[in-house]
Amino acid sequence: MSRSERKLDHIRHALGHERDVYNHFDDIDIVHQSLTELNFDQLHLSTNLGELQLSSPIFVNAMTGGGGQRTLEINKSLAKAAAESGIGMAVGSQMAAIRDPHERPSYEIVRKENPEGIVFANVGSEADYEQAQMAIDMIRADALQIHVNTLQELIMPEGDRDFRERLHNIESICRKAEVPVIVKEVGYGMSKETIKQLYDLGISYMDVGGRGGTNFSKVENMRREKPFASFDNWGIPTPISLLESRELVGQLNIHIIGSGGIRNGLDGAKAIALGANCFGMAGSLLRVLVEKGYEELVSEIQHIHKEIKMVMMLTNSQSVSELQKKPYVVHGESKTWLDQRADQ
Repeated sequence: MSRSERKLDHIRHALGHERDVYNHFDDIDIVHQSLTELNFDQLHLSTNLGELQLSSPIFVNAMTGGGGQRTLEINKSLAKAAAESGIGMAVGSQMAAIRDPHERPSYEIVRKENPEGIVFANVGSEADYEQAQMAIDMIRADALQIHVNTLQELIMPEGDRDFRERLHNIESICRKAEVPVIVKEVGYGMSKETIKQLYDLGISYMDVGGRGGTNFSKVENMRREKPFASFDNWGIPTPISLLESRELVGQLNIHIIGSGGIRNGLDGAKAIALGANCFGMAGSLLRVLVEKGYEELVSEIQHIHKEIKMVMMLTNSQSVSELQKKPYVVHGESKTWLDQRADQ
């Protein structure tokens, strides 16, 4: 199967597989404050992700590209919606275009449709610095995501099996790149040990990419004759990854992105309360675009913005940075995890 065909396969299976019934964001309650003193129309959604200034805490996270005209049309619509809504956007892995220049238009369309917006480039951890710079230049990116997806690669029939150069590549790119470098998980979450290891390599931007959204174990297992179904529930749920990162945020100069299983603006606000500077959404937005069209996608993003502002009103938070400091309660499986990891 060609890389282009595999990209289309991923989209089909990502839209088709069943989501987990249990979402760990339901384990998180933000503490309600009855006496708000704010004006809804004067709340500020802008936030800083390190040196990046974002007009909104939500961005379209990495999804696709490199699958010919179909992925070009998807990225065109996503980029147009991001521009209209004032949110950032990440493209899917650009390794396809780095290896085959014919696939470049499916990524370049993002910058054409959103010439002034915040756009993230994306490569795998197998990429060297020269390839990473090609990805950045291709879309004039404001930042670069390096995705790490060990389990997906192991389940993928044609996936990588040798990761010995991964840390060297990440460190080299981080040292040489002139834009912020974000290391991103793809649905398996980051532990506090991983976050500390990345920080020691020089990485200060991390997208925890936790379990709960698009399940790439299931996606790849749907492509196998004999699946590794025992790994379909592997990984750290997003809220738990954010809780794992939270104890390090005060100690280290790190900037955290929450993604994976965020269903709505309330989940996004919970991610912020747990310490994220911003949050990414991917599969749920793609589903709206594919099933309901462009106008409904823009409407959905606007609705998410309203939901975030409602949480800000209900917690007396004038800004996203104030929401990050509000109290919350953890229960259920997440509380059990938190208790057992406290002394590890």
